[in-house]
Amino acid sequence: MSEGLDGLEGVVAAETVLSDVDGAAGQLLIRGHHLDELAGVWTYEDVIGLLWSGFFPSLPADLTGALGLARQAVFSEVAALDAGLVARTPVEAARALLARLGDGDDLDLALRLVAAPAVFTAAVIRAQAGREPVPPDPTLGHAADILRMTRGEAASDAEVAALDAYLVTVADHGLNASTFAARVVASTRAGLGSAVLAGLSALKGPLHGGAPGPVIEMLDQIETPAKARAWLEAALARGDRLMGFGHRVYRVRDPRADALKRAVRTLGKQSESNLGRLALAEAVEAAALAVLRERKPNRSLDTNVELYTALLLEALAFPPAAFTCVFAIGRVAGWIAHAREQVAGGRLVRPQSRYVGPRPRAAA
Repeated sequence: MSEGLDGLEGVVAAETVLSDVDGAAGQLLIRGHHLDELAGVWTYEDVIGLLWSGFFPSLPADLTGALGLARQAVFSEVAALDAGLVARTPVEAARALLARLGDGDDLDLALRLVAAPAVFTAAVIRAQAGREPVPPDPTLGHAADILRMTRGEAASDAEVAALDAYLVTVADHGLNASTFAARVVASTRAGLGSAVLAGLSALKGPLHGGAPGPVIEMLDQIETPAKARAWLEAALARGDRLMGFGHRVYRVRDPRADALKRAVRTLGKQSESNLGRLALAEAVEAAALAVLRERKPNRSLDTNVELYTALLLEALAFPPAAFTCVFAIGRVAGWIAHAREQVAGGRLVRPQSRYVGPRPRAAA
């Protein structure tokens, strides 16, 4: 594979107004705003409006009510959650329910596609625990209703704020694998539903959205700060990847990690167990960075979004098997924005390939 083509590294495949990932500086811009200006300050509904501005006619200034009604509308599809789907992984079950929404390009469908991962994830989590689904409350904000539908009771203000900060932090992140998949499908004019399904399918992979779950396994195995370095060194000696460290684009610390660490610290004040878990994660982080500098001095490996994503979602009582679904709850707004941008100004995505296989033998 020629340099610059392996995994499309360095290839510019689209121009976008939506987000800019500066890997060298460790910065993420969302439509001209630094992530620090948004996470913990704006609601997820605010950021949807920011991302979708100019892509839908008559976009309401406040999407809270419209998104609440969309959650209510898609809840009827939960009736299709049968035993076969409950036996699947949460992301597979949610994907099957999502496919029932069909295709189109209008704002109403876009809102239902944002509402659907939230409603379906909560229903699947409850069904897998042997509990009945909880209908949405359209009067609540998205983050508050997600937690209420999942737990069956209202969450604290701090928990709602933490989930809101998470959804904002992961709403868009350049031309990552799932967003690129969504844009490719959108370029065929297949419709928003197909684009979102493509994004969710790409997010499922362990090298993309499926990574935070194993962070919990790592922390559980390490158990105490004193065991961190020895465990990490043994993992590297086996050739294992350290989940939560290193990123394809960032050559310094992932700015999303800091945004989520602040949210986790706020939750830590609500619970001694959360505080203890944070202390363990910080010790593991320090040990991992030291070991990586020693073992891989020629590579820039720093903390990525996975480490504190795992801690935050665990503190909010989401099961690790559903972490990818919760990631999709936030990222779906970005997929839709990119799909609309692709349709508005882009051609059918059709890259070239270079054949390197065998050639037919010349006739004698």
